[in-house]
Amino acid sequence: MARSTEEKISGIQKAAILLIALGPERSAHIFKHLKEEEIEELTLEIANTRSVTPQVKEEIIDEFYQVCLAQQYIAEGGIGYAKELLEKALGSDKAMDVISKLTASLQVKPFEFVRKTDATQLLNFIQDEHPQTIALIMSYLSAAQSALILSALPPDRQADVARRIAVMDRTSPDVIKEVEKVLEAKLASLVNQDYTIIGGVDAVVEILNTVDRGTEKHIMETLEIEEPELADEIRKKMFVFEDILLLDDRAIQRVLRDVDNNDLAIALKGSNEQVQNAIFNNMSKRLAVMIKEDMEFMGPVRMKDVEEAQQKIVNIIRKLEDSAEIVISRGGGDEIIV
Repeated sequence: MARSTEEKISGIQKAAILLIALGPERSAHIFKHLKEEEIEELTLEIANTRSVTPQVKEEIIDEFYQVCLAQQYIAEGGIGYAKELLEKALGSDKAMDVISKLTASLQVKPFEFVRKTDATQLLNFIQDEHPQTIALIMSYLSAAQSALILSALPPDRQADVARRIAVMDRTSPDVIKEVEKVLEAKLASLVNQDYTIIGGVDAVVEILNTVDRGTEKHIMETLEIEEPELADEIRKKMFVFEDILLLDDRAIQRVLRDVDNNDLAIALKGSNEQVQNAIFNNMSKRLAVMIKEDMEFMGPVRMKDVEEAQQKIVNIIRKLEDSAEIVISRGGGDEIIV
């Protein structure tokens, strides 16, 4: 693509041409990761795209590939590493062009280098830091890494760190960079916004869903005393109705003994086929037929009613787990000894 041609094509136009070239199936997968307004904007641009020459299409696909390659290199070893490899592959000018586009539009996640570090080694490095610093770092780690670190912290610090993650909202890039320096960061933060949004209830829920049951229980009991509203919000997200697939057949059968059939019919009305099959396969054929008929005859159901019915069943599951009558298959240390 000639320079003059490239300058005439905007970023949104390039994205539309790329999606057209990729075809509907691949484009559909990409759309799943976009915001609603981005999908609308791209859809409109695709609809307005009439014809594209093979040369332009090839150049845009090639540019997309180069950017993806550069992003991978940055994640592996930082900007300098990416520049060095791209210069060998594309030449100095082209490499700088790709890097410039990335640094202008791509946000490399802070603490990316830490995500590749063994959690045990990282724990040794951060366990004596301030709880707020630990919470900040854990907000950027994978749930599995954070779960290992949280479980290994002293019990009196676990709930404090979990609470700080949950209430964390926005952190200044300067603070993030300073913490990265303390951790001897090899990757500079490319956050070009005033603030970066991290943490939150969803982040701590994902971590708590991964830690062992004992750690989770201690943290939740502490939060219920110190932050009852926060604890309630976390608990509601800890185990959703669809997570019933984590239970084995015996556990599902035990849960169904305590569930009202009307609540079950309403709850299943808003669930996917996989969840429905897991339920129906663990009850008598006669009862399954009856529940299916109830679901059919009740007609449309308000989403609010579905959510309330599902929450009732989730509460039963949590109660049975607390009394050790059932076991939820979870990572981070829960083991069944046969």
